[in-house]
Amino acid sequence: MAVNLNLELTDHCNVCCPMCSQSLRSLAHGEAKSFMAWDTWRRVLAGLADAPDEIHLCPHWLGEPTVHPDFDRMVEYAFAMNRDNRLFRTFKLHTNGVLLQPQRSRLLIRLAASPHQAADTFTTVHWSFDAASATTYVAVKGADHYQRVADNLRAFVQARETAGSLWPRAHIAFVVQPQNVHEVERFVEQWAALLGGTGRPWDLTADWPSHERDAIYIRPLNCADQAAADAMHAAACVRLGIAKEGDVLRAPESF
Repeated sequence: MAVNLNLELTDHCNVCCPMCSQSLRSLAHGEAKSFMAWDTWRRVLAGLADAPDEIHLCPHWLGEPTVHPDFDRMVEYAFAMNRDNRLFRTFKLHTNGVLLQPQRSRLLIRLAASPHQAADTFTTVHWSFDAASATTYVAVKGADHYQRVADNLRAFVQARETAGSLWPRAHIAFVVQPQNVHEVERFVEQWAALLGGTGRPWDLTADWPSHERDAIYIRPLNCADQAAADAMHAAACVRLGIAKEGDVLRAPESF
């Protein structure tokens, strides 16, 4: 059986997104925000050794994993211990990209190419971006990091191409909401140019992308008025030509 396992390195974050429960509560899990201890990370990984289930690992839940002071060390250790995929079959990283500088991108690309694991072990870096301009980024993220993230994303794709690596895929996400819906076409145009420039196939999708390809993911907002949010998302997808009027776009497992 396949098991999707989220090992949250931290519930701290360096942005404040109105659509994320992490930013809405001072106690994200009912207690003070903190960082996973190094020894805890090692023990939990050791507990995965030769598990009967196929483990799909993600070091994220509510927080931003790259703010952990030991992020690089922890990820390097996980891949070093994953010989023959004995700990996890796949690994994916969800990030806002603020701290995914070129040096860190090169580290991740190197880990994805580790020779002692399946070639598609490190499947995806999921970039939660949500804006096509600095002004909208501040409205959606509560911080002024737009240009830094855009530069980091371009550097990640360039580093992967320079290395000649297929993995990890880049999934660039845009959560449709009132503050940014006017920019959805511009967002797609910006990042379609980047992904198309690689010469690789890529997807523009209204639901979770396949890890087999790079993708721009136009994602619905989760909120109290879900019907209105889903209608806004559907209208944006119709404008982009990836849905037709009346299509049901929200799969049961979407979030």
